[in-house]
Amino acid sequence: MQHAGSLTASASAGTRPFARGLRDGLPISLGYFAVGFTIGIAAKKLGLTPLQVGLMAFLMHASAGEFALLSVIGSQGSYLLMFFTQLVVNLRYVLMSCSLSQKLQGTPYRHRFLLSYFITDELFGLAVMQKGQLNPRYYYGAVMVASPGWALGTVLGATVGAILPLSLVSAFGIALYGMFLAIIIPAAKTSRSIAWIILASMAASGLCTVLPYIKNLSSNFRIIVLTLVISAVAAWLCPIKPQEAEDSQKAPAEEGGVSDGT
Repeated sequence: MQHAGSLTASASAGTRPFARGLRDGLPISLGYFAVGFTIGIAAKKLGLTPLQVGLMAFLMHASAGEFALLSVIGSQGSYLLMFFTQLVVNLRYVLMSCSLSQKLQGTPYRHRFLLSYFITDELFGLAVMQKGQLNPRYYYGAVMVASPGWALGTVLGATVGAILPLSLVSAFGIALYGMFLAIIIPAAKTSRSIAWIILASMAASGLCTVLPYIKNLSSNFRIIVLTLVISAVAAWLCPIKPQEAEDSQKAPAEEGGVSDGT
């Protein structure tokens, strides 16, 4: 009986990260639904069917990438142009992957490869806000609720979006900004360093939209440059102390972390 009880407790501990991921991914799912709805409307205007739009949403988890893809389709661009457009627009995910890999040390590669397919701006922000090493079960939980919201919103947008009032469709885009605030505000409340980094990032991003020459660069390229510069400065000014790093390594063990043998 004691052995059975320990197994039950162990299984319960292992499911907690997944349940937290489902809970934290719900606001992202609602935001994805809203943004996906607008993408579905734009795709419908170009003649894409709901099935084609749904496949696009399921295979490519990138709103900016999908808008860029629709722009190339609308201008009847070549496949080569489509390829290079996606490469530039989605290049930031390389930086996110490098950053996220630091929170997956000791995680089997099968988990890393699977998680890399579902890296998005919002899910990445959710993951890096987790203390210590990232438990893959937590990320899987967030993906399980967020990804269907994205695909469903896109399909519905292509199906019924054309009959909705323009004011209602425009209001959907606000949900994405609210979702970002829901991710960064709790972390800013608990860490003064994160709060200053967020404020500096917002100020620098706004400044880059008015500075000569820099404002003419693509928004995605500006994001990449700002990410590199701000993260480097933050690492220099606010390094993680050895004791904090040691505590973060212990965190996964307390919530049922994934070992190499999983």
